[in-house]
Amino acid sequence: MEEIAAGPLLTNINTPDDLKKLDKSQLPQVCNELRQFIIDCVSVNGGHFGASLGVVELTVALHYIFDTPDDQVVWDVGHQAYGHKILTGRRKIFHTNRKYGGLSGFPKRSESDYDTFGVGHSSTSISAALGMAIASKYKGEEHRKHIAVIGDGAMTAGLPFEALNHAGVSNANVLIILNDNNMSIDPNVGALKEYLTDITTSHTYNKFRDDVWKLLGMLPSKDFQKLASKVEAGLKGVVSKSSNLFEALGLRYFGPIDGHNVLKLAETLKGLHDIPGPKLLHIKTVKGKGYGLAEQDQTLWHAPGTFDKITGKINKKVITVPEPPKYQDVFGHTILELAKENPDIMGITPAMPSGSSLKIMMDAMPDRAIDVGIAEQHAVTVSAGMATRGLRVFCNIYSSFMQRAYDMVIHDVAIQKLPVIFCLDRAGLVGDDGPTHHGAYDIAYMRCIPNMIVSAPMNESELRNLMYTAQLPEQQSPFVIRYPRGQGVMPEWRTKMEKVAIGTGRKIADGQNIAILSIGHPGNFVVAACKMLAADDCFPAHYDMRFVKPIDEEMLHEVANKFDKIITVEDGTIVGGFGSAVLEFMAANNYTPEVKMLGIPDRIVEHGKPAELHKECGYDAAAIAEAVRAIVGIGEGTVV
Repeated sequence: MEEIAAGPLLTNINTPDDLKKLDKSQLPQVCNELRQFIIDCVSVNGGHFGASLGVVELTVALHYIFDTPDDQVVWDVGHQAYGHKILTGRRKIFHTNRKYGGLSGFPKRSESDYDTFGVGHSSTSISAALGMAIASKYKGEEHRKHIAVIGDGAMTAGLPFEALNHAGVSNANVLIILNDNNMSIDPNVGALKEYLTDITTSHTYNKFRDDVWKLLGMLPSKDFQKLASKVEAGLKGVVSKSSNLFEALGLRYFGPIDGHNVLKLAETLKGLHDIPGPKLLHIKTVKGKGYGLAEQDQTLWHAPGTFDKITGKINKKVITVPEPPKYQDVFGHTILELAKENPDIMGITPAMPSGSSLKIMMDAMPDRAIDVGIAEQHAVTVSAGMATRGLRVFCNIYSSFMQRAYDMVIHDVAIQKLPVIFCLDRAGLVGDDGPTHHGAYDIAYMRCIPNMIVSAPMNESELRNLMYTAQLPEQQSPFVIRYPRGQGVMPEWRTKMEKVAIGTGRKIADGQNIAILSIGHPGNFVVAACKMLAADDCFPAHYDMRFVKPIDEEMLHEVANKFDKIITVEDGTIVGGFGSAVLEFMAANNYTPEVKMLGIPDRIVEHGKPAELHKECGYDAAAIAEAVRAIVGIGEGTVV
C-alpha cells in the first residue's frame, strides 16, 4: 500500500486550520482535488465511494466555517466521512483505510479528536449532537457549535424523530444538516421521501427562502437573531403545508439549497453560525457526485471494490471453476423458491434489499417482499403483525442491526410466540466494516429468550433446509437462522430441501480422545483442522450442533459419556454464547469434561479481512488444530 498523491492545494492541508488560510475563492479547487483524491484512493484500495463524493462540498464548507474540533461535527453512518478524515490530518495514511491495523472506515473517537462520535449504524447523529450541545450549555461552553450531518435515508429510523422532538424544546445550540440525496444504499422508500420532495419543489417556499437569504446577506451578524425570529413567524404564515413538520417540532428550517455549491454553502453556514437554538438546514446533493458512473448507478457504486478510475471497469475475480455462492444469494434464491410453493410467505428487510438479496424476490414478487426503510424496530413488529394473520414472514436483518430491535423481538414476537423467521445475515466477524458491523452477539442475545429457536447452518444446503423447516405449518415458534457474510463452501448448492428435526445436530466424523463441537459456518474450519491433525495421527470427533436452542441434549450426552476433552467453536462471543450453552448443559448434568471455548473474545474486535480476524481471535483452522494439540498433548502445542 502506497500513499496517494494529492493536488497542490490539498497537499498543504493537514488540518482545518490550513484550509482556513485559503481565500474563499479557492474552495471550489479544494473540492475538486478532494473529490479526485477520494476517487484515486478508493479505486486502488476499495471502500465506500458514492456517499463521500456526495458531501465533498459540505465537508469543505463545514471545516472552513466552523472551528473544529472545538465545534463538534457528528457524521451519521460514517460512509460519508472520507473527506472529513482527509482534511483532518489523515490524508497521508488514508491508503490504510479499512485495512487490518489501518484507519477505520468510519469516524472513531480513539482515532482523532475531530471524530467527535463513533458511528457505523445509521440515525444516531442528532441524538449525539444534541447531547453534546446540552452538555456544553451545562458546562458554560456556549461558544461551541454542534452539527449533526444526517442523510435522508437515516431519517426514516425512529431515533432521529425522537431526537428532533427533544431538540425542538431544548433551546440547545445544535444545527442539523439534512443531506437529501434520495438514497441510502438502495433508493429510499416511504412517505418522508415524498415529503422532502414536496419541500424541494414548493415554488412558494423556494421564493420565500431566496428572499430570506438575500436579506441575511445584507444584514450584520448582530441582527441575525432578530431576523431569525421574524423568519420563523413569517414562515409559518406563508409557506406551504409541506414545511410544517420541522417547524412544528420547534426547529427553524432553512433550505433547501444546492449542496454542491461550496461558496453558497459556506455563505449559508456562516449566516447560521450565530443564530442560536435548534435549526435544520436542508441541502440537496447527488450521491456519487463528480464520477458519472457512480451518479448513474448509485447502489452499485456505494462500495464497488477496486476499479479502473478511467474506464470505470470494476475489478472482479476471474473465475475459472465454479465457486460457492454468497450465503445472502442462497437466501435470496431460496426464499423465492419457497414463496412460489407457499403463498403465505412474505419477505421484510429494513433498507437492505440488495445487501440481503431479498431484491431477488422483490423483483419477481413485488407485492410479497417489502423494504421498510432504515427501521429495524418497525421491521420486526410489522412482521409480527403479519404473523398474527397467518403469514410466514422471513424478516432479514443484519446481525448487528438486529440489536436495535431487541425489545421488539422479546415484546412483540417471543412473548406472543409468533412464528416470525429471523434471517440474520452478516453473523460473525464481517471484515472491513469493523466493530460496528460485526455480528458477534446474536447467539448470546437470542438464546436467552424463551420460545426462541436459534440455528446456524454449516453450509448452503443446511441453510436451505433450515429455511424450508422454518416455514412449515407445524413450526409455530420464532425461528432464528444466522449465517455469515461471504461465500459458502458448495459450488453445487441447489440441493433438494429437506425437513430438519428441531434441536438436532449432525455427527460429521467419529474420533478419539477429543470432541470438537461447532455451530454454523466455522464447522468448515474444524473440517480443515481435522485434516491438518491427521498428519499427527490425531483424529478428533466432530459434531455440527446446528441448533444452539434447543440444543441437542441427546448428542451432548453421547459426547460427555465418550470424551473427557471437548472444544467448542463458534463465530460469536464466547460470553453467553454456544460454548456457554454446552458448559451449562455439562454443569446441569454433573459432567466434568475439560472444555476449551474458541470464538470471539470478550473485547472489541477491530476491522480487517475475515481471515485475518479469525486468526487473531483464534478460531481459524490452524488455531483449532493448535488448540487440539495443546489439550491432547501433541508436540509443543500451546493453547491459543
